[in-house]
Order: sequence, then C-alpha cells, then structure tokens
Amino acid sequence: MAAVIVPAVVMFAIGLWGIDRGGMWRDEAVTFQVARRSAPEIWRLLHEVDAVHGLYYLLMHVVLAVPHPGEVVLRLPSACGAAVSAGLVGALGTRLGGRARVGLWAGLLYAITPLVGHYAQEGRSYALVTAGATGTTLLLLRAVEGRARRVWSGWGAYGGLLAVTCLLHEMAVLVVAAHAVTLAGLRVSRRVWGRWGRAAGFAVVVLLPLAWVSSTQSAQVGWLQVPGWRSALRVAREFLVAPMGVVFWVGVLVMLVGVTALRVSVVAVPLMVIPPGLLMAASQVKPMYDDRYVLYALVGAPLLVAAGADRMAALVEGLVGRAAGRGRGRREVPPTGDHAGLRSAGRPAPGLPLSRAGASGSSGPDAGGPVALSDALVDGGAGQDAEAGPDGAAGRRPLLSPVLSLAGALVIGLVFLQYLPLYREDRTPASRADNLATVSAIVHREVRPGDPVLFLPSIARRPALAYPKGFRGAWDIALGESGARSGTLYGREIGAEALRRRLATVDRVWVVAEPYALRGHWSPEDPVDRVKLDMLRERFVPEKSRTYTVQGGVTVRLYVRRP
Repeated sequence: MAAVIVPAVVMFAIGLWGIDRGGMWRDEAVTFQVARRSAPEIWRLLHEVDAVHGLYYLLMHVVLAVPHPGEVVLRLPSACGAAVSAGLVGALGTRLGGRARVGLWAGLLYAITPLVGHYAQEGRSYALVTAGATGTTLLLLRAVEGRARRVWSGWGAYGGLLAVTCLLHEMAVLVVAAHAVTLAGLRVSRRVWGRWGRAAGFAVVVLLPLAWVSSTQSAQVGWLQVPGWRSALRVAREFLVAPMGVVFWVGVLVMLVGVTALRVSVVAVPLMVIPPGLLMAASQVKPMYDDRYVLYALVGAPLLVAAGADRMAALVEGLVGRAAGRGRGRREVPPTGDHAGLRSAGRPAPGLPLSRAGASGSSGPDAGGPVALSDALVDGGAGQDAEAGPDGAAGRRPLLSPVLSLAGALVIGLVFLQYLPLYREDRTPASRADNLATVSAIVHREVRPGDPVLFLPSIARRPALAYPKGFRGAWDIALGESGARSGTLYGREIGAEALRRRLATVDRVWVVAEPYALRGHWSPEDPVDRVKLDMLRERFVPEKSRTYTVQGGVTVRLYVRRP
C-alpha cells in the first residue's frame, strides 16, 4: 500500500507547489473562458471548434462552478490527475515487479519527472488522460490474470475507462495498440483476445463520432509540423527524470537493465514506444504530433528504471547472502545424507506469476494460452533468489531489503534536489509561452474608460476573455457578438466596412496584437483584419512611448490619429 500512497502524496505535493504562478497562458485561458459558459453554449461551440476537448470542458464547467474560481481551481484537477497517475504507477510496478520497492521507486520516479510536474500544473486535460491510460493498463492486467470477478473491475471496467479516457482526448486511443502488443507478448489465449477485442472495440465505437467531428476541425492544429529525429530525441530526454547530464545517462543504463525484466518490459516498453511511434509515423503524412498528446506513454520509463534498479538491488542481496552463507559454512558442519537436499527443496519453483500475490493457486480462467501467463512472464528466475537466498541465508535478506528500498527512495530524493532549480523555473510565468495576466494589467493601468481597443487578429482577445477586469470600461471596437453568444472562441466581429466607419470616428485606439501582427510581411486573409492593418497604417501613428511588449511577444500599443 505504501508503494501506492507515498508516490501519490509526493506527486500531489509537487503539483500544489507553486500552482498559483501568477498568470494563465493561452491554452489555459481557453479552458477558463469556455468552461465558464453554460452547458448549451459549450455544446454549441463544440460543433465549430475544440470538439476534441469537449468532455474536458464539460468536466471543468462543473469544477469552475465554485464561487470565485481562479487559477488554482483551474489547475487542481490536473494536480489530482497526476497524483492518481503516480499511485497507479506504483501499483503497476508492484504488480509487475513482484516487490513493493519496484512500485515505490517507479511511482516516485514518475512523480519527480519534470514533464509530469509541468502538466500537473496545466489547466488542460493531459494529466487526466494519463491517469486514465495508466488505469486502463492496470485493469488490463487484472482482467488478463482473471482476478477481477465483477464486471466493474474486469473487462467491463477496462472498456468503460478506456472510452472515457479517449473522449477526454482522442489520441489516447493509441494506448489500445500498446495493449495489443502487450497481449501478444504474453501469448494469451483466444478467449482473452476475444474479450479484450470486445472491450477495446466498445471504446473505439464510442470514440468514432468525436473523431469524425474533430476531423472537420483539423485546421486548428495546422500549426503542427512533421516530427523528425529531434522530436524523438526530445521525447527520450523528457521521459526520464533527468533531462540532461550524468543522471540522464545513468537512467538510460538502468532502464536498459530493466528491459531484461520481462514481466515489466512486456507492459512498459509497448506503452512507452508504441503511442508516440505511431503518432510520429502518421504525422509524416498529416502532422498531428505533439509531445503532450502522448504524455501517458511516459509511464513506461519509470517502470523500466525501477525494474532495472530492482535487478541491481537483487544482485547486491545475492552477494550479501552468499557472503553470509560462506561465513556460516565455516562454522557449521555441512549436511549429509538425507538432509542434504532440504535447503534446495524449500526454494520456490521457477515461473513467477504476474503478481506475487497470486503465486499460489489458479490464475483464473483468462490466464491460459499457448503458454501459461505465469510462464510467459518468467524472467529467468532473477527475482526468486532475492526471496529465498542460497546456502540458507534467507533470514538475512529481509533485513537488507527494507534498507535497499529506503536507499533507493533517498537516491530519488537526491535527484529531485539536484534539479530543484529546474522545477522552480517551471513554476514561474516565464515557463509558459505567454502570460495573459500581464497584458490585462497593462491595459488596466493605461487604458482610460471609453477608450477603443482593437485586437489584431481576433485571437488576441484572449487576455480580455481570461482577465476581463483589466478591460472593464474599454470599448472593444471591432466586436459584434460575444464568443458565448456566437458559439465561437473569440467572438464574431463586425464587417470590414462597418469597422472602417467606426475607426474613422476615433482619435486614438489601443491595439493588442499578436507577435506577428505588426510585422510588415504579415498579410491576413480575413478582410476585417486587413481593414485593421490598413486603417492603422493610413490614419494612425504609434506612440512609441506608449508601447509595451510582454512575454511571448504580445504588444500593447497606443495609436493616435495622424495630424
């Protein structure tokens, strides 16, 4: 139980640390402003844009219904999702590795991975999707073992959770491919394949309507590029607890050792490799890849590192046991005759099941196949010597095992402390692409009541939607209908000629512009945006002393009419 609770508590503490970093960035701002709309308004929006995030927006609609919601409330579900994921990683490690220390180390490694901490404080769905994908993996193992006797804890639970996870983000469906490779590696029976196929098929069928709608909105991700080797190397760095230096390479070596632990690698390697690999391959035709879309694949890395560390710890235990056995042999008379075989007779038979908790008795109706599940997961008996020990030294091993478990946890803590500056940096507004709170503060300080504000292009309206108090009293001169009323993210603007007439009546206008909008080479397709640029160039001049450029390149600038 400690292997589950301790990582979850540590992860939750890391998630809460600095969670109020002083500003939302653009993606979080979308979550914040959309989730605060009414349910019918959200539903109307999803027909036009962001259908892939629909279930998450509806969930956050409930969360943000509390009085005075803010950044902490916005990010709290992600912190909870990351904590659940860390506990589930601990449970997976314990079940696959056969020892609580594997789960404890895996869960702690997951909790202190910088990328995990980053998305634990992000007001988006990715931490929750990771919790769902990790939970489905654990349910898969329970169902394969045949230990789940009720629908809610067996294949029914697997299919249901998989469906919900895919609805939170459709790229979670790639975990199905990883699970298929795991089942193939286990060489399960046809009955298991059939039950898994029905459960996974149910989730895919549930996902199909969302996939069809989101395919019509693919222009939203038109900014994505074809991933190359740099993307693959970046993922490799981000999936380990240390993104650089000696600790990174030590982690790689320990992970390679962990790959030899078949009980772990048969689950962890497909989970870590298949989803990002498939998405990168598909993105060679149509770019769809972003690291956060397959964040859940990161779960495989700490499992492998923990398994490798466990193998090394077992080697230490074996050496200590042999040394103790030789010392005892010098003091004792060697057994002879009928007593010579008693020690070896007490050793467990090779062929460890997926979970040591089920080492005796039947593994359930789903465990059978061309090769029994217990046999498919044998890793050469590497784990059994650490339990029994040679030469009658088993009594000394239980005393050493807790020491090694604690030592491993302390090493993980030292790694966290070594990279503490990196974690601190990630908890500042500068760690995100922009900071809309800063833009709102500038407008609040500089813009007079009644002053017209022009957003160039319309997506530059993000700060006003995330922090409306800063824009209170200002006149959004181009806005015709709000986003909530029009079923759009940023509102519907008036026509080009109507905007031209409005701008012709004002002597000054504040412009909030995206980084590229005021550069000379930008040529917008939207006729309203073209009118904005034309009028600013022809009728107004900027006051350089009233120009403010903030993080991410967003510009707030006052324009006055030409003399």
